[in-house]
Amino acid sequence: MVMLSPRREVGEFRKRYRWMALVVLLFFLVLIARIAQLQLVDHEYWAEVARENITKTIRLPATRGVIRDARGRILATNRPSYDVYITPQLLAEGDTARIAELMDLDPEARSSFERRLGEIPLRRRTHQIEMFRDIDRDQLAALETHEAELPALDVLPRPVRTYPFGALGAHAVGYLNEVNAEDLERLGPDAGYRPGDTIGRMGVEKAWEHQLRGRRGYRRILVDARGRRQRDAIALAEVEEELSPPVPGHDLVLTLDMDLMRIVQNHFNEPAGAVVVVDVDSGRIRALYSKPSYDLNDISGGMSRAAYQALQSNPFRPLIDKTVYESYYPGSTFKPISALAALGDGILDPSERVECIGYYQIGTDRKRCTSAHGEVDMRSALVQSCNVYFYHLAELVGLERLNRYARRFGFGEAAGIGINSEARGFLATRDWYIQRFGRFRRGETLNVAIGQGSTRATLLQLALAYGALANGGDLYRPILVESVRRPDGTVVEEATPTVRGRLEIDPEALALVNSGLRGVVNEAAGTAYEARIEGGVTVSGKTGTAEIDAGAPRADVDPRRAWYFRRSHAWFAGFAPTEAPEVAIVVLVEHGGSGGRAAAPIAMRILEDYLGGHDTRTAQNLGGVR
Repeated sequence: MVMLSPRREVGEFRKRYRWMALVVLLFFLVLIARIAQLQLVDHEYWAEVARENITKTIRLPATRGVIRDARGRILATNRPSYDVYITPQLLAEGDTARIAELMDLDPEARSSFERRLGEIPLRRRTHQIEMFRDIDRDQLAALETHEAELPALDVLPRPVRTYPFGALGAHAVGYLNEVNAEDLERLGPDAGYRPGDTIGRMGVEKAWEHQLRGRRGYRRILVDARGRRQRDAIALAEVEEELSPPVPGHDLVLTLDMDLMRIVQNHFNEPAGAVVVVDVDSGRIRALYSKPSYDLNDISGGMSRAAYQALQSNPFRPLIDKTVYESYYPGSTFKPISALAALGDGILDPSERVECIGYYQIGTDRKRCTSAHGEVDMRSALVQSCNVYFYHLAELVGLERLNRYARRFGFGEAAGIGINSEARGFLATRDWYIQRFGRFRRGETLNVAIGQGSTRATLLQLALAYGALANGGDLYRPILVESVRRPDGTVVEEATPTVRGRLEIDPEALALVNSGLRGVVNEAAGTAYEARIEGGVTVSGKTGTAEIDAGAPRADVDPRRAWYFRRSHAWFAGFAPTEAPEVAIVVLVEHGGSGGRAAAPIAMRILEDYLGGHDTRTAQNLGGVR
């Protein structure tokens, strides 16, 4: 047994005491350092965390900008809507039943409400979750009256897009719908979109999304431990300090004239087709009409799956913008470009006469004309739309030269309107034919000269090209948005007419072609003569009857109506008034047959009502809304 002396015990205690004191000192030093870090270094972070525990953030949606036409009529605006949000963690016993009662939910809706609440994962139960959208006035009044008793409940205003003109101009104006997971991933967090937000899906709504959408705001309010809002004076003062108001989006003024759009709608009684009208001296677009269409209020408001499938399965393709997205064989409306290709390089004397016996023989292939026209020169060939003359012209001019002149008029490249995935059209080259078919046939050039073969164009391209014929050779870039304005009317951006290219056309050659276009409508032999309005607005233009590639029978077409979808497309392209052109117009009637019988009468009635009813320059000079 070892016995320690009292002296030795004291020494051992002192040694242990020193170690204990050192440990305690180190502990307090660490504690003081941590307190210093929390109070000095990380003060702002922890103050914000503490504040989050006693605050509630209410997000405030921004008002989307208004879209107007050239005369100030509202095409897209916003109406107030109220949505119900629930924070599940703050729900007390009986709150769910109370909310259902206040909203007067039927048993099925109440069951759905309770099921959705139960499916919310634990990690999201502290979040505001949207439960009901666009509630009615009675529900709003009942919830607002008892909102203070239900801390988990928030009724928030939300602007909902509405379109006063419904289906008219739908493809150009566009629509909204809710962002999806792909949108959020593509746009990234910095774009500011959240689940439940809406985004432009078509037309101007999509192309000008960044100008229209605005920026959301927020309001932070003080709450107690149960999430109930504090309403004392100090809390109200804090609310004012934490208010960040939303910033509304910019308004847009378009160049479209809804008076003209109504006129087009009234006169276009065919099942499917499109109309484009542009100012010849500026490129401002006055009408973009695609038929059939759809009501923007339906498709933006959450169209049912069945209704959307009905649109998709409609053989007349209402979801397609036929003015810029789709391209077609232009048919005989292309002949003025072919004529200028021959005149511009001095390839053909316009007074030279070609005999038309009803067909043109090329090798073993006999290419037919609309009739036997006898001897025709260039002007009379345009007036009567003689294919034989232009077959002869094509052999002299050649494919490369035809394509070169077509490009000068804007064919083969997007015009630059900036909406709805505008098509470029197509101009086939010799190399393309060789790669596609293994060889190039002479007959392909003949087809190009009359707007067939593989040549394709959009209505907008054709309208701008005829605008250049009318104004002396200036090919304008199209203008659809006249100006961008703040909500107070201050102009942020304003469009300026831009000439894409000066065609450098010999004035005598252009005068000859335009004389032929005048004869198409105003001379007895002209293909649009029967459509003219005696004593009305004078019109120059060209009809077209474009054969289509029928291909295999379409599965979405009733076999009993298959004959209709094998008919040619009917065209009219022109400008008016002839003496001092203001607008160029293109009318396409899908499967309408003859351009002179189906498309030209529509164009004449539109121009008569529009130019005969008011001064079209007024809207242009105003530049939209003042």
